[in-house]
Amino acid sequence: MRGVMIELENLSKQYGNAVPVVRDVNLSIQDGEFLVLIGESGSGKTTTLNMINRLVEPSDGRVLIDGDDVRAGDPVALRRRMGFVFQEIGLFPHMTVAENIAVTPNLLRWPQDEIDARVRELLELMQLDYDTVASRFPAQLSGGQRQRIGMARALAARPKIMLMDEPFGALDALIRDELAGEYRTIHDKLGLTTILVTHDMTEAFLLADRIAVMRDGELLQAASPQELASHPANDFVRRMIEIPRRRAEKLARTMQSA
Repeated sequence: MRGVMIELENLSKQYGNAVPVVRDVNLSIQDGEFLVLIGESGSGKTTTLNMINRLVEPSDGRVLIDGDDVRAGDPVALRRRMGFVFQEIGLFPHMTVAENIAVTPNLLRWPQDEIDARVRELLELMQLDYDTVASRFPAQLSGGQRQRIGMARALAARPKIMLMDEPFGALDALIRDELAGEYRTIHDKLGLTTILVTHDMTEAFLLADRIAVMRDGELLQAASPQELASHPANDFVRRMIEIPRRRAEKLARTMQSA
């Protein structure tokens, strides 16, 4: 039986005397789970994600990884243990694809032959041809290819945890759906623990083992998509889960009238 990988205990963030951005969030994420954090803009979901790898330091509460308080160690070493993918991708424009993927293994001083093998392995995992793309620069790639390289770079050091902040939001709808489905397959194949931030409930329902709904810095409900749909905690959660249902009904009506 798998145990808890990430534990958020009374996690809060406040800047000065302003209203807290995140308030007393308690949440356990199981080893191997795919959790989606969802909410409107300003709900605190990205801040919560960033407190896990200490890009943002909590004002109160704590984050435990495998039972250890993340504040007990070096934040840089912590981040190297996790993959991080975000919407802007952040590839280094002056580096080739292979060099971008190899950034963290180089920092960890892996042997060069191991780095080269890992780059090839990851390009194959991302369904990209090594001979075609390894020597290219980011500007020579499509948006979908760049996001694949961003995911490959995040996976390079074999992390157990992946943090993803709106990773598919800037892509065209077709590529977005394709990449999201591919990443879910990779998550399952590698046995990762993934936390993905999105504002798209349809995406959440299609990808998540469990969905955590946030509003105004508070965690309203964390449940499986099925449980969320059948037993929403309040009217706000109910309105959120009605979005994919309305989309499906509208699509069905459009297809029938075509």
